[in-house]
Amino acid sequence: MRQLSLIARRVAAASVGLVVAAGAAACGPEDNDAKASGSDSTPHQGGTLTILNRNPQQDFDPARLYTSGGGKVPSLVFRTLTTRNRENGAAGAKVVPDLATDTGRPNKDATVWTYTLKEGLKYEDGTAITSADIKYGIERSFAPELSGGAPYLRDWLVGAADYQGPYKDAKGLDAIETPDSRTIVFHLNKPEGEFPYLATQTQFAPVPKAKDTGTKYEEHPVSSGPYKVVKNENDGERLTLARNTYWSEKTDAERKAYPDKIDVRSGLDSSVINQRLSASQGADATAITTDTNLGPAELAKVTGDKELAARVGTGHFGYTNYIAFNPEVKPFDDIRVRQAVSYAVDRSSVVNAAGGSSLAEAATTFLPNQKSFGYAPYDLFPAGATGDPAKAKELLKEAGHPNGLTVTLTHSNSQDFETSPEIATAIQDALKKAGITVKLQGLEENDYSDTIHDVKTEPGFFLAHWGADWPSGGPFLAPIFDGRQIVTDGANFNTGLLNDKSVNADIDAINKLTDLDAAAKRWGALDKKIGEQALTVPLFHPVYKRLYGKDVRNIVISDWDGVLDPSQVSVK
Repeated sequence: MRQLSLIARRVAAASVGLVVAAGAAACGPEDNDAKASGSDSTPHQGGTLTILNRNPQQDFDPARLYTSGGGKVPSLVFRTLTTRNRENGAAGAKVVPDLATDTGRPNKDATVWTYTLKEGLKYEDGTAITSADIKYGIERSFAPELSGGAPYLRDWLVGAADYQGPYKDAKGLDAIETPDSRTIVFHLNKPEGEFPYLATQTQFAPVPKAKDTGTKYEEHPVSSGPYKVVKNENDGERLTLARNTYWSEKTDAERKAYPDKIDVRSGLDSSVINQRLSASQGADATAITTDTNLGPAELAKVTGDKELAARVGTGHFGYTNYIAFNPEVKPFDDIRVRQAVSYAVDRSSVVNAAGGSSLAEAATTFLPNQKSFGYAPYDLFPAGATGDPAKAKELLKEAGHPNGLTVTLTHSNSQDFETSPEIATAIQDALKKAGITVKLQGLEENDYSDTIHDVKTEPGFFLAHWGADWPSGGPFLAPIFDGRQIVTDGANFNTGLLNDKSVNADIDAINKLTDLDAAAKRWGALDKKIGEQALTVPLFHPVYKRLYGKDVRNIVISDWDGVLDPSQVSVK
């Protein structure tokens, strides 16, 4: 789980204006109806969908892709055992069957999960998809030369910790059994009630062993989804997808696959993407983006134009920007100092620094404010919208700092991170009112990441962020607060170095639950329990605002990842 930050960092780096609040996703600025983009809202079969992105679809191999839930381009080609429900807003945060007949059948303690494949599943060449293909696809994701995917399976599967993939060990993993062509069974090291979420990862896509070409597989992976790769240019800079004629909607209730062709163009500047989508000329009229947001200035321009405003999709991804404390560094070893900072923060100024209330919502909880995460509203250090410097001064006096104190706040200099100089300055200004002088230490992106994720160099006071691989409290709280995930000789994300036996026990108890709604409530309660230790100061949850072309219809944006789902759109 500790490598979860890879997706958080990629999401953070993907956009200058990355900021997402909770609530239902929408097609237009205030509305969830596809009619917002024009009078003809009926989905059309056929045509070409263009996808304009900044980040290339590099390493287009299911073993190497770090994706979950299938809201983006890979899901057009790769199907998995489970996927997310393709609906707007909160309904889209649910996990549903994909290749499997259900979301999995656990044994009594959730250490064994069994899946049955649907009948009639076929690859792009017409051959049948089998359980052995899924087992092989997972096994090859362990090969060092195919690294890049999510790390969970190495930790979760029995005997997988040192496995090096089928190229070095043809025997395979005993933890995955395939008693027949449609049945696959997973044996886990410990209870994992959220295994159905993990089964949405692209590592669970089937790969026929006979067609595996190792590191070259990305050039023409064998499709199990509605589209196949016709051409892959410059390692995913341009992908051309055409229909997989052997895909059947009878076996796939989630993907609509309206367009005949999909043209994915990447490596573009964000301003160019937004200009092209705004103008909607030629092929750009039937274009979308899955990774580029509107920044504050662009959003202001769009909001003033009724036609453009109707073509803004609003999305929500489980993501929190926060202040992190290292309690082993003075003066933050005193909880009263940490509480004082919590009271002194002016969240309204932080939100403004992040782009304003259209792009960020103030946060007082570590968990994102979405039901699927188990969000339970609380504010342990209530200071209103603009902070409570008087209460902060009172706590500082109790902590032995009647004349205030001077601290250093570490942040990234990169404008692509929500840990930007503007947000750091907003915090500096607010804390000054409470008698706390803040010196800013800006680091370049790589230095910043290396510094805050190493227990030997982690500062006492810094800006951080976290995004979950799936919409649940598990991948949100465990990597940051489970003491057993503290890493002393590598990348560490337990920034507060918390190793509380009761917190660890709560995490284990919740992981045993296969009732995901019940688990969500427990995650919410644990969030508040941890919050009492004042190891973080939640600042804001970001909001995605993205343009799409004037001839795009059937907009679906779920709370799973906040991204416009290309498997649902049609083009005029």
